[in-house]
Order: sequence, then C-alpha cells, then structure tokens
Amino acid sequence: MEPPRALGPGLTFSGDALSRISGLVLAVTTAVTATSGLVATNLTTAPAAQVAQTQAADPALTLAIDTILADPRFTGSMVSVAVRDANTGEALYERNTGQRLNPASNMKLFTSAAAMDALGPDHRFTTDVLATAPVVGGKVRSDLFLRGGGDPTMLAEDYRDLAAQLKAAGVQRVDGNLVADDSYFDDVPLATAWSWDDEPYYYSAVTSALTVAPDTDYDSGTAIVETSPGSPGAKPTVALQPATDAVTIVNNATTGAAGSANTLSVEREHASDKVFVTGSIPAGASINQEWVTVPDPTTYAADVFARALRAQGITVSGAVREGATPGAAKVLASHDSMALSGLLVPFMKLSNNMHAEALVKTLGAEATGTGSWQAGLAQVRAYAQEKGVDTNVIRISDGSGLSRFDLLTTDAVADLLVAAKQEPWFQAWYDALPIAGNADRFTGGTLRSRMRNTAATDNLHGKTGSMTSVTALSGYVSNADGRELVFSMISNNYLASPRSQEDALGVTLAQWSEADGAAPPTADSRSLRRSTDYGPADIECSWAKAC
Repeated sequence: MEPPRALGPGLTFSGDALSRISGLVLAVTTAVTATSGLVATNLTTAPAAQVAQTQAADPALTLAIDTILADPRFTGSMVSVAVRDANTGEALYERNTGQRLNPASNMKLFTSAAAMDALGPDHRFTTDVLATAPVVGGKVRSDLFLRGGGDPTMLAEDYRDLAAQLKAAGVQRVDGNLVADDSYFDDVPLATAWSWDDEPYYYSAVTSALTVAPDTDYDSGTAIVETSPGSPGAKPTVALQPATDAVTIVNNATTGAAGSANTLSVEREHASDKVFVTGSIPAGASINQEWVTVPDPTTYAADVFARALRAQGITVSGAVREGATPGAAKVLASHDSMALSGLLVPFMKLSNNMHAEALVKTLGAEATGTGSWQAGLAQVRAYAQEKGVDTNVIRISDGSGLSRFDLLTTDAVADLLVAAKQEPWFQAWYDALPIAGNADRFTGGTLRSRMRNTAATDNLHGKTGSMTSVTALSGYVSNADGRELVFSMISNNYLASPRSQEDALGVTLAQWSEADGAAPPTADSRSLRRSTDYGPADIECSWAKAC
C-alpha cells in the first residue's frame, strides 16, 4: 500500500483515500461544468472566509462539497452549507453555518412544522353561515352572517355548497343584510417588508380570514383573468374566474393577426381594484390566463357567496357589508376544509405563500385569540426554540419567506430538520416536501424538473426557496449506503444564480458512499437540468406557474 501523503497541515490521506477524493471531485466537477452556461469550477476562487468549519467523517465528501462551493458565482456573495446525520445530528460538513442569511421559502419549513405541532394534522378550517333568527316560512328575519375561519382553500364551488345547504334548510329570503365576518384574523393585509411592487402578483396576496381561491392550487386572494382573442382588430373577450365585482377590468387590448406576437399584459394597478389588460393577443390563440390579487378578499368572498345565493333563488333584501357575528347567532350551513395534513401538499409542493400566512395568523388566533402576525410568529419561534433552535440568532418576520427581514442560519434549519424526524406527524410533513426529479406536479412540486435521472431522483425531499439574489435548498436525502442525511444550503447576494450548485450538492450526497474500497459513482452530467429550465432564476418556479 502506498504510504500516506500530506496535503496540508494536519491532513494526511492514504492512496486509496486520495483516489476516492479525486473520483468524487471529478464526478461533481463534470456534473457542474457540463451544465450549459456555467463557468468551470476552480478551487482557487473561493473567498478565504468561506472555509469549512469542520472536517467531514469522510474527507472525500469534504473535498467534493468544497469543489461545488468554489464556483466563481459565489465570489463576492455568501453561501452556507450544513450536512448532518438525520438521526443523530452528527455534523458531516459545515461551511458558514452560523451566518445569518435570507432563506426565502425555506422559512416555510418552520411555519409548517409549528402548525403541525400546534394545530395537529387533523385540523380543519371552518366557514359558517349563521343568523340570529330561525327559518320560518322560508324566511330568515335577521342579517345573514358569512363567518370565515381562515380557510385559504375556499373555492367558488364551496360557497355554492353553502348556498345549497341554506336552500335545503328551506331558506328562500333573508330580511336583512349579508354580513361578511373576517374577524378571526386582524385587518393587517400584508406582512412586514413585503415589496410594494409585488402587490399585484398572486404570490403576494392579502391575507384574510374570509377569502376565495380560484383554482385547486388554492391561490387564495386571487382571481384568474381569462383573455380570449376576437377577430383581428377587435378587442379580446375578458372574463374573471370566478365571476366577481371585487376587481374592475379595463380592457385596452387588441386582437392581432393570426401568428402575430403575443404582447398581452394583465396587471392590477397598485393600490387599486382596476386590472388593466393591454397589448395584443393573436387571432386563433388559446385562452390566456393570468392570476391577479384582489385588494379586499373579504369583499371578494361576500360577492362570490351572494352570487351563489342568487343562483339558488335566495333573496337578500339588504346590503352586503362587513361586520362581526353576534354571539347568539346559530349556524345554518357550514363547510370544513381538508385536513392540515392534506393542505400541506399544495402548500409545500407549490410553495404557496398565502397558505403560510393563513397558518401563522391561525396559530395566533388559536393560542391567544388574536389572529395577527405578531401572535402567530411568536408561536413559530416558540416551537423552534423548544426543538433546540437558537432563536436568539435568527429573525422570523413572516410565515412564507417573502419578507426581506427574514434571517436564518443553516444551523437553525438543520436543527429543525433533525428534530422534526422525531415528531408523530413527520411522515405526512416529509411526504409533502417536493421530491427531486419526480415529474408529477403534486409530487415533485418545485423540484420536479431538478436532479432528474440521478441518485437524488425520488430520494431527495427538500424545500426550495428563491427570490432575487436568494436561493436555498434544504431537506433530506439518503446516501448510497442508505444513511439518512439532512442538509441545508442557502446562498445570498450573488449576481448569477448558483441554483445548479444546489443540485450538485443534492446529487453528491445521494451518491456518496462510505464503504471501504468502494469507488464513488460517477454522476451523469447530462441528467442535471440547465438552470434556465427551472423557471425564472430569481423566483420560485411555482410563483410563475412554471413548474
């Protein structure tokens, strides 16, 4: 056997170990540099401050991850990586793990775990219709109250079901007002440090205890604007799904010639209910769909419900207004949401911001009687602290990670991931995480187009996170020996997205073997998708309906 060789102060490896390190580095470097549009890695480019804080149990893994993080895109930016044994918490690799960074949607790991713990997997949101007078002769001689319980999954069909229940109970007329009650949550519409220019976009909708989702992605607080081309030179037809007066369409668009460029734009004006449709849609084109936020989800829900009542032939003599439900009111109709364990699927797979914020305010309402961000985030922090996370060194400003004030460390994320494995609800939570390389949208989620045909495919369960100059990936993966690992990688302040390096980390961990004499498998560089195939580089692919 070849005698050990020195690689630097305190580091000596046998020839076999060197061979394993070289093979793994080659595999990772090949996978990363073969990705179209990427610059070849160079170990000399890593900033001096970004050095591993501990050596891994296997030096081959250390050098392989160091190679990934030596990519020039990290120069002048910040990156943190933690890798641990999922069952013992043993640190296997650490790089800047105490550095506070913006985690984007990795914040949802904390929100969802706290909600599962405090509310329970079987928690359901309830939306009620109540009155203070009984149904007599087909009439209700009082106001009719639509009381929201924070359900972010209420569809137009659910409001139609409530109206059908009233009809079945004999209600034909309400001699009073229709009162929309959203008092389960406070009236603060948006979380701290959300960008004003995100307001029209569906990933930044207003949070309300009474709302509507237009689709089974459950994008609460939004409506879908559907634009159909007319004849060339004519205005296109514009409709809302569901039908509502909560926003006003201003149609300034035209229909272009068949085959012409599609320049259609649909955007709600800031601080207004006006949605402007501009540009041109070619004749013969398919229906264009755009999601827009509504400025007042409570009014939106009341409007959708009022339409459902009319469709059932139920007349309301008074006006539609907002208010609180009296304590003496009796329930006439009720709708329960899916269980929280089921809600986790669209929430986590598609990184739904509005689900996160509804859960935060629900945590506050259930714990303190106040459905506010302040009360709810206190519950999220308390759960994290209880599980061993040092909450004195992090900042949690919302539930979704859309706030630029959010700051986490990869140590904190890894602590949470290890602790969650011991929870009775872990399996449902783990299954709800996006799964690498699985093409099914509600299985692979935001990872459906990433790490395809690699050792990470259908193995790595992780939460993505993306905003401008922020990307993160944290979760669980088993290595080639079946050892369960947790990992967290957060990058901030870069100019060119290093998202493909997250994929390289995931694949490296999945193919890593500690078996004596086992040659590390070679990653198939063709299986790592180009970063441009993941959807927009600076936001979650689901936020642009790209995954």
